[in-house]
Amino acid sequence: MKFKTILFFGISLLLISCSMVKYTEQAKLTLKSSEKNKKELKKAAKYFHKIDQSDRLDALLFLYENMPSHSFVKIGLFDENEVEVTWNFSEFKDYDEAKTAMDSLEVEFGELHWKKKEKRIDHQTISSEFLIDNIDLAFKAWEEKPWSKKYDYTVFKEYILPYRGSNEPIESWRSWRGYFMDSYKDIPAQMFDQTDIIEAAQLINKDLTSWFKFNSKYYLHPTDQGLFEMLMSKEGRCEDITNLTIYALRANGIGATSDYTPHWANAGNNHAWNVIILPDGKATPIMGNDSDPSRYKLSSKAAKVYRKVFSEQKDNLAFKLMNNEKAPAWLSGKCYKDVTHEYTKVFDVNIALDCEIPDSTNYLYLCVFNSGEWKAIHWAKINNKAANFTDMGVDIAYLPMFYVDKKLFPAGYPFILTKNGDKKILNGNNLFEEEVVLHSVTKKNIDRSNKDGRTVFFEKGEKYELFYWEDGWESFGTQIATEKPLRFNKLPAKRLYWLVKENSNEEERIFTYDNNKQIWW
Repeated sequence: MKFKTILFFGISLLLISCSMVKYTEQAKLTLKSSEKNKKELKKAAKYFHKIDQSDRLDALLFLYENMPSHSFVKIGLFDENEVEVTWNFSEFKDYDEAKTAMDSLEVEFGELHWKKKEKRIDHQTISSEFLIDNIDLAFKAWEEKPWSKKYDYTVFKEYILPYRGSNEPIESWRSWRGYFMDSYKDIPAQMFDQTDIIEAAQLINKDLTSWFKFNSKYYLHPTDQGLFEMLMSKEGRCEDITNLTIYALRANGIGATSDYTPHWANAGNNHAWNVIILPDGKATPIMGNDSDPSRYKLSSKAAKVYRKVFSEQKDNLAFKLMNNEKAPAWLSGKCYKDVTHEYTKVFDVNIALDCEIPDSTNYLYLCVFNSGEWKAIHWAKINNKAANFTDMGVDIAYLPMFYVDKKLFPAGYPFILTKNGDKKILNGNNLFEEEVVLHSVTKKNIDRSNKDGRTVFFEKGEKYELFYWEDGWESFGTQIATEKPLRFNKLPAKRLYWLVKENSNEEERIFTYDNNKQIWW
């Protein structure tokens, strides 16, 4: 009897062990921090384990391992007293109208700012039903679409399986009325080669282009849109377009994500665009909803290009910062890869520091000039008063800076990284002997000018101020514009300059001055 009892318990323990989900260590950490949502996460895992679908369970655990780094933040508009102000964004037809309305609100309520109202971290809010549905439909597309069978599991789980494109609200875009799968079910019949991923993507993209449009007013939309909002608005900014394209492509078994530059190096703003991931892991750029694959070209210079991925990248700065150490927002993400070398010629840049390093500062940042200020584009660890920056885009002006108390401070002289990888330091000590003659505040205007070099692009009667860089922007004086070029004498030579119209939006570009010409950066 005793032997039978021991045997019974032994078999029972074996059966229980076999029936338990084996979580990876990282997935266990996700469960531990999922708070009240642990039941939902376990429910999804038990579902795939019970029906003996180990591939889908493995895919689920991949999502769990990386889920804590993904979220949606609900944002509101607040006044100086932290009282929320109603912002009816959908009422406006374009950016100018929305900006005018925003300015009117500031007249009424004082200076306004965006503020986080609620953060919905994925693993603490996502449902088991959503996860099961997302995984089943992702596998269905991968297994059934004729062009998808070339993908291996590694590419599948990073670029087809994930349920979000950026930081948008989570929505069931794979299954909602079968929208993307049903809309493009007849595509194979239209193709010359049903296994051609690029051809399939072109056909899907062509349809998206027919009904979803770019509208700059969405620069004043506080978050990326979800699918349902996009289906209603039928317009958005670059991030919305890339997400919509990701939904349509992934739903049809095409590996897709978005690449982005946080700050253009020779213009204002930033940009995001799609890439189609091929079976060998290589990427083909495309501006979703705008151009065909292989023909897309960046409109400005990129010092850095990063790729959004779902998995945490342990070499990123976020995993290296010490306790309480902060980084500029764009560089604090955990789920991006540096792919600059896929877009432009790159060189490593070594910076030797001659200045004192602020207390508790371990990292140096390279910055580009964007919309009137220097903005961090890459980081490097400081070792023995030096820092080495990897894969920097060329023919660009940079400034090394420290990040202290959430502000950037100069750590050296600005320089040009030339096309040959040389650093041209802008720290001249002499003055120009000849008169400096200026024709414009941007290169775009110069490009349109007459070849005689006498055409000017200033607003007559407006005041312009010339700055040169010396540990900060130093004013060299102001002039009122006429029909003639602006002329300055005894200007410090071999420096970086910035000519700004009074009360402008500070989109004027920086320049150097060589051979009697403005050289734009």
